This record gives sequence, C-alpha cells and structure tokens, in this order.
Amino acid sequence: MGTVNRFESLAAPGVRGLSPYLPGKPTSALEREFGIRGSIKLASNENPLGPGPRAQAALAAAIANVGHYPDGSGHGLRSRIAHRHGVDIGQVTLGNGSNDVLVLLAEAFLVPGVEAVYSQYAFAVYPSAVQASGATARLVPAWPPGHAQPLGHNPAELAAAVGPQTRMMFVANPNNPTGTWLDESELDELLRAVPPDVIVVLDEAYHEYSVELGVPDGTRWLYRHPNLVVTRTFSKAYGLAGLRVGYAISHPDIADILNRVRQPFNVSVPALAAAAAALDDVGHLEATVRLNRAGIERLRNGLATLGIVAPPSAGNFVLADLGRAAGPVDHALLREGVIVRPLANYALPNHIRISTGTSEQNERLLTAMSVAIAGPA
Repeated sequence: MGTVNRFESLAAPGVRGLSPYLPGKPTSALEREFGIRGSIKLASNENPLGPGPRAQAALAAAIANVGHYPDGSGHGLRSRIAHRHGVDIGQVTLGNGSNDVLVLLAEAFLVPGVEAVYSQYAFAVYPSAVQASGATARLVPAWPPGHAQPLGHNPAELAAAVGPQTRMMFVANPNNPTGTWLDESELDELLRAVPPDVIVVLDEAYHEYSVELGVPDGTRWLYRHPNLVVTRTFSKAYGLAGLRVGYAISHPDIADILNRVRQPFNVSVPALAAAAAALDDVGHLEATVRLNRAGIERLRNGLATLGIVAPPSAGNFVLADLGRAAGPVDHALLREGVIVRPLANYALPNHIRISTGTSEQNERLLTAMSVAIAGPA
C-alpha cells in the first residue's frame, strides 16, 4: 500500500492530519518482537493489583446476562455514583472509559470557530478531540522544570488564555503525564476566573491516588459553578481498565446535552456490574493506594540513585527526566523485558513515564534501568 490515503480528501477537516492514539505496547507484542518471556508493563498507569474481589465476583455473575443488551441508561451504576458524590442521578453521564466522556464533550460543544484551552503537557486526548471537532486549540505554557510543580498547569496563564471565542477548558488534576496538581486555592481561583459560558472540564482520572496529598475533590465546586464538568474513571485505582467505564458529573443541562450524542449501550453489562461493585470495595481501594504510595517513593528514590530526576507525583506514575534522549534508553529497557512510556509525543523527548507496579516489578524496573543507562557493555 502507498503512503497517500486515497480517502483523505473525504475526511472531515478536523480529522485530516490526526494521528491515531498509540497505547502502551502490550507484553505479548514485546515478547513476539524480541523473543523473550516474562516481560512486565509499566507504561499505561494500570493498577498492578487488578480488580478487587467484589468486582471479580460481580463480573462472574454478569456472564449470565451478556446475551442481553445492557441497561442503556446505566441506572443502577449512575444511582450508585450519584449517591457517592451527593448529586442527582440526572447529573451523571456514563462513558466507555472517561476518554469517551472527554470526546463526547468535544463533540457536543466544540465546532469550527470556537476555542478550547488546555495546558502544555496535558493529556493527549484533549488535542485530538479538539482537532477532530474543528475547533481551535489554545495551548498554555506550563510551569518551568524548576517550579514546585514542574511542567504542571499554570492556573493564571490558563485563565488569561480565555478569550471571546473560548468555549471549553480542559484541566487534569492530577495531570497525566507530569503527575503535578493544583491545590484547593489554585483550583478555586481558576474556577472563579473562568466566565460562566466557558465549560471547564476537570479531569480527575487519578483522584483516588491524590487525596492524601491534599488534591481537592472538584465535585465540591459543582453547586457553585454550573459550567463545571468533573470526569472520573474506573480504569485506574479501581483496576477495571479493560472494561472501559468512566463518568462525568455536571449540571443536569450539560448532562442532557451529552446524552444526546452518547452512543446507546456504551457501557457493557460486565462493566456496569463490576464498576458498581468496585465502588463498595473500600479495602481493595485502600490497599491499592498504599501500594502506590510505597511504589512512588521507591521509584523516585531508586531513580535518584541512578542520577535520574523524578519529581513528586499525585498519580500512579512518575515522570522521569533522563537528561538525554529517551529513545535509546526505552529500547534498552524493552530488551530487558520492561515496558515504559517514552514521551516524545508530548514534546518531552528526554522523559519517560513509569507506572508504579508491585514491589517486585518496581525493583525489576530499577535493575533494568541501571543496565539501560549504562549502555552496551
């Protein structure tokens, strides 16, 4: 096949030039490519413990019902989510992962001629969703590397970037891939500065990991700011990445519009059942958070002994600055059977993102890293 797509001219203008999202390499692909066994993946911010026992039991029970379509409204799960957050069920919109909700927001509210604001080094789905909609992106400079929140959101710059054509702002808190965060006063000041006709999408995919660091729960501001949308996911701390289920909490009028473009049955029978059960598995969530905090500390300290800087993180990953091109180091890690995430696509060619794993996986990463940075013997 040639390199020119014969249907390019027929695609929507915003879709032309988009590159497909590249997920982390699966272990099966790495093992086929290098002829190795027993590789580990610390690239996609997955929960190394996987789903908890309650979610697993719900999944097993749900198998009997997969011959039927799911409840298209997701009433049971939405009711549980609404109760958890103290909101009305009409404020909850379900998605096939929180990525789905982010794209729904762009589809519903962004058009050519309007603008969407987001920070430099923000989650890669924001620019792709904005571009596909035909809207214009306003990229806001991040804090410099030496800041207390290196490469993180600068709330004053975000607010200053809002103009007459701004329709939406994306803010991840904590942010992926930097692990940085806005504290309560910063978030409050930013929300107060944004005009009420600009929708603020507060992406809290890593919220459960960040609570003990004082990262605020954005749902507390929903009553004060009808233009606020808070998104969450079951893919991270709840260990359900393979099931694809997330949600948004918003003003009922925003939820109504999202449900006009939301695909019917976008969350499967097993996903609805497992997510509802996961909400009640407090013990598994607490174990996950404990393991993650220990993993963050071990990775940061271990990398520091290798001369690699990894700032504090409120997520379940660390951003490692290798001080040189990450490509060769990443390739060497792959040969050691360890998959991480190089970040050239985020304009961070010297950085990699490393998800926390089990204690054994973290030690293997550090051992492999020492080999990788040493180079060929």
